Amino acid sequence: MGILNVQNVNKRFGGLKALSNVNLDVKENTVHAVIGPNGAGKSTLLNCLVGKLIPDTGTVTFQDKSVLGKKPFEINQMGISRVFQTPEIFSDLSVLENVMIPCFARRDGSFKVNALSNMMGQRDMVDQAEQMLIDLHMIDKRNMHAASMSRGDKRRLEMAMCLVQQPRLLLLDEPTAGMARADTNNTIDLLKQIKAERDITMVIIEHDMHVVFSLSDRITVLAQGTPLVEDIPENIKGHPKVKEAYLGEAA
Repeated sequence: MGILNVQNVNKRFGGLKALSNVNLDVKENTVHAVIGPNGAGKSTLLNCLVGKLIPDTGTVTFQDKSVLGKKPFEINQMGISRVFQTPEIFSDLSVLENVMIPCFARRDGSFKVNALSNMMGQRDMVDQAEQMLIDLHMIDKRNMHAASMSRGDKRRLEMAMCLVQQPRLLLLDEPTAGMARADTNNTIDLLKQIKAERDITMVIIEHDMHVVFSLSDRITVLAQGTPLVEDIPENIKGHPKVKEAYLGEAA
């Protein structure tokens, strides 16, 4: 069994079956992509992985512990971080301040307000944040106003905010959505760097096949909430069921 395991997950919204008997076994230190046409159930599955949605039936476990019904800070405490489709940053803060925010979070979800007046505590947090910016080649932007950054840099900043929490599992919801090709390629390079340098597993929801095939170790294809194929990227390309799902007709 992998580090992340989904077993027989079903989810309905009224009369709509969003997920049907979904099984997923994500191996540790791999990149596992979930792809499919619009309405395939990708976002519903991702929301189940972070406890935001509870399946009607089935289980979702991370390191053999259920994520179902967990609060966001409990999910983070388990070692899971999520990168959203639209970068979630604090636009009115500097780049460095954004990366410091997760350092203030307590394990119970509250914040260390008093640490702001504790110079030693604050110095440690600054050091952690600055080291993360060095690691992600953003230290030259430490004082930049986050709102003024490009979408690609905002995505890199959000990655820094996630990684400073030292997660074991990083969930990425269309990390290159709305990006120019140059920013997309930079994000691919960043994710390759993260994979190479850190003890981390990734699950990616993505429409851009260039991103999927550049990064993934395994790919699961969904259509209308049902898993069609799971295989290595080389076997997904040209698969008749994948062509049928995307093009509406079998090869």
